[in-house]
Amino acid sequence: MTPRQRLDSLWSRGTAFLGTEYAILGGAMSWVSERNLVAAISNAGGFGVIACGAMPPALLDAEIAATKALTNKPFGVNLITMHPQLLELIAICHAHQVTHIVLAGGIPSGPAVKAIKDGGAKLVCFAPALVLAKRFVRTGVDALAQEILPHIKEVPVFVAGGLGRGEAVLSYLEMGASGAQLGTRFAATKESIAHPNFKKAFISANARNAQPSVQVDENFPVIPVRGLVNEGTKRFLAYQVEMISSVNAGERTKEEAQLQIEHFWAGALRRSVIDGDVENGSVMAGQSVGMVTSEQSVAEVIAEIVGQAEAALAARAA
Repeated sequence: MTPRQRLDSLWSRGTAFLGTEYAILGGAMSWVSERNLVAAISNAGGFGVIACGAMPPALLDAEIAATKALTNKPFGVNLITMHPQLLELIAICHAHQVTHIVLAGGIPSGPAVKAIKDGGAKLVCFAPALVLAKRFVRTGVDALAQEILPHIKEVPVFVAGGLGRGEAVLSYLEMGASGAQLGTRFAATKESIAHPNFKKAFISANARNAQPSVQVDENFPVIPVRGLVNEGTKRFLAYQVEMISSVNAGERTKEEAQLQIEHFWAGALRRSVIDGDVENGSVMAGQSVGMVTSEQSVAEVIAEIVGQAEAALAARAA
């Protein structure tokens, strides 16, 4: 068996689930994972995923249509569980016959899970802890993306978090993972619409610069993502405190404050990704940011990861 045949065997469960050549799932990054990057990942043999974020239904409708115009390969849509129009967004996905829907940002409601399954899409949930992963399996998810070792056997598991080299992907496949989710390696690619300043920040950063977002109050959840520490990071903490204080003072409802926090975060992401303000915006980046050393194409990144995995397999057989 050649190294490529061995690799194909190791992630065969993942490629069969996604309908792709490689079991490489694109991480959904707000403002970054849009039509161009998503289509490029799918066209290169991976599985692109649109980051819906705070998009209203009409905007998601247009984004899916635009992505379909750029690729005839399968791709998915990532939806945030706390989105106030979640069921409408799911309906939009079904109208476009999106094959896979990824839910992240919290525990999905029963109606949301039912709506996805009834519409015929495959449901992938992000599980940051094993206890949640087991709970999701019981609720009927079809696959998991998680930042822990693949203890779950019932459904395909795509390991995520800090992955940037083929040797690391290979190690998880050999431990039972069905594939891998990568985000950071794709964020600074040529097909990414991110501002040149954003890409330069990635290229010059080290792994230790990527720190997880801080949640001030558990009653006001913040989706845990890593980013490069800057003035924008400090400002986000202050804004959370401001919104929570306004609720305690009776100036706005908890729901209104939660939405304002999400909008602030989305705006901070836009400032860095689109406007290039990498000091005051949010520069979302995983620990694999230290492996981003140049602006490559998506196809080059995927070929590099696959090649590294094959080389590692070949070295063992030598």
